[in-house]
This record gives sequence, C-alpha cells and structure tokens, in this order.
Amino acid sequence: MEVGSLRVLETALRKLQEGFSLLDDYVDEGLDLNRIESVLREAAERMQDNFPYFHPLYAGQMLKPPHPAARLGYMLAMYINPNNHALDGGRASSAMEKEAVAEIASMFGWNTFMGHLTGGGTIANLEALWIAGQLQPDKMILASSQAHYTHDRLTKVLKIPFSQVSVDHYGRMDIGVLKRILDREQVGTVVTTIGTTATGALDPLPGILRLREQYGFRIHADAAYGGYFKVADGLSPDAIKVFDALAEVDSIVVDPHKHGLQPYGCGCILFRDPSVGKFYKHDSPYTYFSSEELHLGEISLECSRPGASAVALWVTQKLLPPVRGGEFSAMLSRGRQAALEFYSRLKSDSRFLTAFQPELDIVIWIPRAGSVSEISDLSRQLFHEAGKNNLHLAVAELPCSFFNLKENGIRQDRDTVTSLRSVLMKPEHLDWIGRIWEIFDASSKNIGL
Repeated sequence: MEVGSLRVLETALRKLQEGFSLLDDYVDEGLDLNRIESVLREAAERMQDNFPYFHPLYAGQMLKPPHPAARLGYMLAMYINPNNHALDGGRASSAMEKEAVAEIASMFGWNTFMGHLTGGGTIANLEALWIAGQLQPDKMILASSQAHYTHDRLTKVLKIPFSQVSVDHYGRMDIGVLKRILDREQVGTVVTTIGTTATGALDPLPGILRLREQYGFRIHADAAYGGYFKVADGLSPDAIKVFDALAEVDSIVVDPHKHGLQPYGCGCILFRDPSVGKFYKHDSPYTYFSSEELHLGEISLECSRPGASAVALWVTQKLLPPVRGGEFSAMLSRGRQAALEFYSRLKSDSRFLTAFQPELDIVIWIPRAGSVSEISDLSRQLFHEAGKNNLHLAVAELPCSFFNLKENGIRQDRDTVTSLRSVLMKPEHLDWIGRIWEIFDASSKNIGL
C-alpha cells in the first residue's frame, strides 16, 4: 500500500495556499490534531476488516485502487471542497471537468457532444434512459439478459416499458431474438452492453446498428465497464469492430472509477446530440448568477456534485492521457494479457472447464464434476479455500449454456451454474499470474481437485 506520495501532496497544498495569500490570516483554533489522530487510528483499525482490494492477489470483483495521482488530486481538491453544480461553487473544478469529459468524448471520436460527470454509472445510465424516454415516450427499452440489473430497475423508476433480450453462447445479445422483438414491439431504445459485468462480453454493436437503419430506434451504449478498452491493444478483430462502432451510438456511459483509475464515485454520461440539453432546462434564483457561461448543473440531473472527482480525473488524464499507444493504454492491455494467460492455464488443465475466451479482462470457469449441482458446490468450496490462502476470487451464477456441458458428459440438473470468476483489471496482475496460479492450484488440491 503506497503512502510515500503524501509528500507530493504537501508540496501541492503549499502551491494551492499561494493562491489565497492575500486573505486575512485565519487559523481554526478549535482543531485538535491529537483527537483527530486518535479517531483516525481507530478508523484505520476498523478498515483492516476489508479484502485487500489494492493487492494483485485480489482478483475477484471489479475493485481497483485509484491511481496515486487520482488520490492526491482528490485530497488536494478537498481542501477547497468545490461543488460542480454551479460555477459559484467550483469555477476551476468545473473547467477541469469540462476538459476531462471532452477528452473522454474524444476517445470515442466525438468532438461535438453534451456530457458531464455523475456520481457513478447508475446515475449516468439513469440520465441516458430518462432522455430516451423524453425523446420517445411510451416506447419500450431493451437490454440483454446479461446487461446490468440497473436498467431493469431504472426503467421501473422512470415508468418506461422494459424487456430483456436473451443472449447467445458467448453472453452477447442475440441479434435474431432482437429482430423478432423489433418486429412485434414499439421499441424506442436498445441498450448495448460494452463489457457485461459478469463476463466482459461485448454486445454485437455493428449488427445492432444495421437493425437501427431498418427500425429507427436509438442506441445507448452502457460502456461503464469496457469503454476505456477503446484505446487498448491486443483486442480480437470482432472487439475492435465493436469499439470502432461506438462513434455511431446516441449516448455512452463510461465509469472512470473502474478502468479510469478514479475513486468512487465517478461516472460519465455523453450524448452525441447536444440539443438534448433542452430537457434539462430549469431556472434557479440563486445558483447561476455569477457567470453567463454554462453551469454544469444546467445539464445534469444531480444538483450538488463533487468537484474533487473532476480534479482527480483531470490530474490522472493529464498524467496518463486515454489515447492508444500511451502508458494508460498499456495498463489496460496488460490486464487483458493477464486474463488470456490465466484462461490459457485453465483451459489446458483437465480439472476445469472454461467458457468462451475473454473479450476484455474477465475470466469465467468451473471445476469439472458429474453434475451442475456438484460443480456449483465445488465452486463455492474453491472460492473459500483460495480466500483462506489470500487469493481472492469471485463467484457468479451464470447460464449453463455458457459451458459445453453435454459434450463433457456433465448432467445439467439446474439452469444456472455457480461459476468462478476473476477480474484481472490491475496491470500488476500480469506479473502475478504465476503466483496466482500457484495458490489456486494448491487450493484446488486441498479440496480434492
């Protein structure tokens, strides 16, 4: 756990302080650092009751520590605590948000757009679905059965009709099923998932775009997890086609607090057509008086919004621009390489059965056994045993169709199988695959595999 960078923060704070040197001296006389230190030490002890999300041996859920630059940028901004709702509360941080968001939009090939940061992917998707409902009221929204559950939940909040589209053997939206739904329903928006939460699968966006030409629906890309892979190297030809097609969708969500190296919560919503800003229009008698410039609160559903998130993102992108061939791109590529390496080891080991090859950096697999119920029990045992040995994986309940059970003589006595899942999203995971496999192999033997 890196703490040496705090010296850099002290230097930056002194620079920040210079900007307010003309103010009358002010000291908080009531500040008792000894008491604060005592409470912080207690909090630090309480926080030990966490999985080691920062360590390469944590290879379970989508949890990744923010880059040191992001942490420092966030802490620096917290000494001001700007509010990016209106320029009155965050002039500099609002400008930094606009610059950072423009850089993300540029990553997808958009120079003209409307967008801003949000408190996370859920709120970002809420705004996308809300705009979809405003533009095409009463028309249905579709998403795949492997899309994030937030779409089903949010359409209920918005009172918009919603239905799921089944997926193929690779966890991607089934184009044939989608077409049959389009033939019988009034569909306003199709949500394409660019990196499903469970497996990292990419919905077939090029084919969905062709259907849009025929049926005229909007396309929202939920790229909360996978969006940044637009600048990664080493993707499959099909994945490259999906990412190249993102420029043609109507709205995009991406989460900087996932692969963008940011603290929670930092999401981003982008609309290709800036005119959708008219749906956000509102009047405020007291927040928008200081400038004729656009206040970010005028194009967002959230009111108070943390300027610190914008500063952290701006600092990180200044250090590591999200462009192909750069240091940031190499970080993403290393995670994908780690996933392919781990997948290769699993695939060549007769004790395990893999699903499809990872499209991004998520690997799913199951231990071999006579039935799905036995496999599910073994998966849970292996999850707990690996955890005892400081290797933290994840489990996921997945459709049996993702695995070739019949061909491998496995009796399907359930519709879903408890699978093992590993998200190898840290660049360091590539260097640690050998150690991860060593612990995983020993843990497997300990439960009789």
